Amino acid sequence: MCFRYFKLQGGNHLIQVYTGNGKGKTTAAFGLALRAAGAGLNVYIGQFAKGRSCSEHKALRKIKNIKLEQFGGECFIRDKPRPMDVEFARQGMEKIKKIIACRNYQVIILDEINIALKFKLVPLKEVLDLIRLTPKNIELVLTGRYAPARLIAAANLVSRIKEVKHYYTKGVKARRGIEF
Repeated sequence: MCFRYFKLQGGNHLIQVYTGNGKGKTTAAFGLALRAAGAGLNVYIGQFAKGRSCSEHKALRKIKNIKLEQFGGECFIRDKPRPMDVEFARQGMEKIKKIIACRNYQVIILDEINIALKFKLVPLKEVLDLIRLTPKNIELVLTGRYAPARLIAAANLVSRIKEVKHYYTKGVKARRGIEF
């Protein structure tokens, strides 16, 4: 269902990409979502290749102008994707196209879309077409490692988050509230 939409200040959309092997791509995108919501903008987050609930989901549910949906099953980053992973991603892309067409959201985040591209869950052409079809009043943010060169070229802003040092190498496990 479509409802009223707000205009971004200045009226020009930007395509942002957060990529690299460092920790913080999703965190940066969710920080942007929080800032946008605080400014009264409507935010949609579509998470690809993720299916489990994380701590940030609990917080985001409390913010009325942020909507988050997941398009993934169990994490397969270390394994090969299954046919159901491809289907989840396909459904996600169909939903994102509808979200963009409705123009209800001023900020749309495709979290881990670069992972979906890397594992061929989504064709690169489809994402590039989505960028071209995104109206000027929508800010589009794409996250995940392995951003392809053509996606980087299509973006207006690219942040490459580089791992310099990580406590995982010392055996520290993922912690609730910090990593998930």
